[in-house]
Amino acid sequence: MKLKDKIAIVTGGARGIGLGCALELAKEGASLALVDRPGSQELAGAAEVIRAVGVPCLTIEADTFTREGCEAAVGATCQHFGTVDILVGVPAYNRRASFLDYEAADFEGILNSALLGSFHMGQLVARHLVEKGKPGKIVFISSVLARIPNARCVAYSAAKAGLNSMMQTMAVELFEHHINVNVIEPGWIDTPGERHHYNDETMAAEGRKLPWGRLGLPDDIGKAAAYLASADSDYVTGTLLPVDGGYRLKHCRDIPEEST
Repeated sequence: MKLKDKIAIVTGGARGIGLGCALELAKEGASLALVDRPGSQELAGAAEVIRAVGVPCLTIEADTFTREGCEAAVGATCQHFGTVDILVGVPAYNRRASFLDYEAADFEGILNSALLGSFHMGQLVARHLVEKGKPGKIVFISSVLARIPNARCVAYSAAKAGLNSMMQTMAVELFEHHINVNVIEPGWIDTPGERHHYNDETMAAEGRKLPWGRLGLPDDIGKAAAYLASADSDYVTGTLLPVDGGYRLKHCRDIPEEST
């Protein structure tokens, strides 16, 4: 129960990596403010999963791609719980297309999600922590694709690379307030979003090709988030933590010579 008596906001928390993070924080005792888009059909069910662990869970419908939505999310959390200690930002919006065909509106939407939304949530939570004069934890979910070029991911990779850089600047400026700011870089994770692009057979086959022999799961990322949100990571800030089962190093393996 390393997070007992802590209040955590998790954005994009109704499914996938967001829910995986929220669930692992809950298992460590944190009370949750679970944020998802307005009209989310999955938010209520996700909250019941969290409450079944035995911790309070507030649901908040807010558009965290906008300043107003982020203000609403942080405001509702502080009104309900009195404070916030932890932010886990999970910007989960993506559109895949070739660079030549990429829609400008989709590019802008992904930047609003991963970069601007993270700025707004991070700034609002950090301001609250500084005002209260207490340390805190800010964790953003980025991607190994921030550092690995990947076709059809021009906006996603650009936004996540920007998020990585922004996180480190935030960490530097928040040193004096003892607010840890870090990024997790997932590899290929088995989420509902991925299953919009690939069927079960393809996902299983691709997982077997990875160094760990499987795709990652949301709870793999959640366990890393729980570590970065806890006192165990007190001396860790400004860090990019890949949680990818070796995905970014998959081409570095030795290829056995064929016997002659």
